[in-house]
Amino acid sequence: MRNIDYFDRQERLHPDRVLLIANGQSLTYGEVHALTHRTAGALLDAGLAHQEAVAVMSPNHPGVLVAMLSLWRAGATWIPVNTRNALSDNVVYLNYVRATVLFYHSHYADDARHVQQSVPTIRLMVCIDQPEGDAPSLDQFMRPAGSPPVADWGDPGGNGDELTAIIATGGTTGPAKGVRVLNRSWGTMLETIGNGMALKPNAYTDYPVFLATAPLTHAAGPFTMAGITMGATIVVLPQFDADAVMDAVVEHRVTHTFLPPTAVYTMLAHPRVREIDYSSLQFFLLAGSACAPEKLRQMVEIFGPCMCQSYGQTEFHLVATWLPPEVVAAAAAGDHPERLASCGRQTYSVRVELMDDDGNLLGVDEVGEIVGRGGIVGGGYFEMPEVSAETWAHGWHHTGDVGRRDADGYYYIVDRKKDMIVTGGFNVFCTEVEAAVTELPGILECAAIGIPDDKWGEAVTALVVAGPGAPDAAAIIAHCKDRIGSVKAPKHVFFKDALPRTAVGKFDKKTMRAEFWEGQDRGVA
Repeated sequence: MRNIDYFDRQERLHPDRVLLIANGQSLTYGEVHALTHRTAGALLDAGLAHQEAVAVMSPNHPGVLVAMLSLWRAGATWIPVNTRNALSDNVVYLNYVRATVLFYHSHYADDARHVQQSVPTIRLMVCIDQPEGDAPSLDQFMRPAGSPPVADWGDPGGNGDELTAIIATGGTTGPAKGVRVLNRSWGTMLETIGNGMALKPNAYTDYPVFLATAPLTHAAGPFTMAGITMGATIVVLPQFDADAVMDAVVEHRVTHTFLPPTAVYTMLAHPRVREIDYSSLQFFLLAGSACAPEKLRQMVEIFGPCMCQSYGQTEFHLVATWLPPEVVAAAAAGDHPERLASCGRQTYSVRVELMDDDGNLLGVDEVGEIVGRGGIVGGGYFEMPEVSAETWAHGWHHTGDVGRRDADGYYYIVDRKKDMIVTGGFNVFCTEVEAAVTELPGILECAAIGIPDDKWGEAVTALVVAGPGAPDAAAIIAHCKDRIGSVKAPKHVFFKDALPRTAVGKFDKKTMRAEFWEGQDRGVA
């Protein structure tokens, strides 16, 4: 189905239920339904054509959700703009997808004017929160209250092969590629999340309460739409703040939330973290990067049996595998503790396998590239047929991630295919080093890289962000030798105030390596 079909189904069932709590205001499903018809009507009045690209550039704000639902009601394609990117990169991307409308927040007014001047296809600008220059506010732009609803353009199959979105990949090399997210693949993702995270009977609420604090223009966007599919109330925070998250859990009796592991590490170090009542939480989803097993054990101890993980990609929509709370809690208690390092088993909407470089599928405990096929695989890359074909070699979607599968079907991500250290003729996967380092107390983050070494070719090196009580470099190296052996243990440890990240929050290892490889005859890509 289309996004708007999922929303309309819940609005028909629960028009008076609060859908959105943000910026001190709340809106019901019925109120948002009316706003989306008024905004979609105004988009169509302005000449919006079916499947045109409509961009949204804003921090978390109630108007973001209204704009998203409205553009889908009007038949447009959502273009989320990652404001952590360089403005020049966003301009290149918006030109690539030929965006025609830009919804933006006044916080980004200067950037929006630059976009307007640099993207000739943009013909309509709407400022979400207030009038700004020549751009109307969202309230001014939409049709007057009481206007007739817009016509429904859906077909009996839910327009499965039409676009929901074109979402930029977050690589560190070259311009971003736009992933064609189809109604059918997005809908399968929403239903997979809804079934895996269905609300359990409890004393607090008979419907889910989702807390969204990560950017709606990134992973929190699909997470929020999954909540709407489930009829949830969505509590939106402007940005991640550990105190605000803890307060919101208590105030709103939050049942579902999502954060990347690095944000939860910040919470673990917070002085109030053990003072909060988290008993309403049923699903605390970790996604976006690997979580250190020892840190996950601490999360279960503090937040309760609600921790869960998923694995996926923009191209392989978010829930290719699923590690449910009961498995995480059991592993934390000592039942198959190795599963704390797992990203779970394949979800029912996909088939996940491991493949060698020749296209052969691999068996239990063999290491290979994670590949998949099924309902959550998107429609390839926008206007890049050659790249799409390469990614779909041998009839499977190739993730570029290396992993293994145990006899019970649990997958373990070993590393990125291109993110490997070759030291003394041995292959060392960075994630194994990072997991060993981060299980130590006081270690907030660790990134493992290879740096040039006359003896080893590349020397395993740990870049570490340390907090109170962290061990020194010698102790870290000694611990790793004991845990993973001398070949894999870091030869060097460098302490950093922070580690560079890409615009989507992943470690920017290209930047990390550049410090050490500059001037060498070769580098590591």
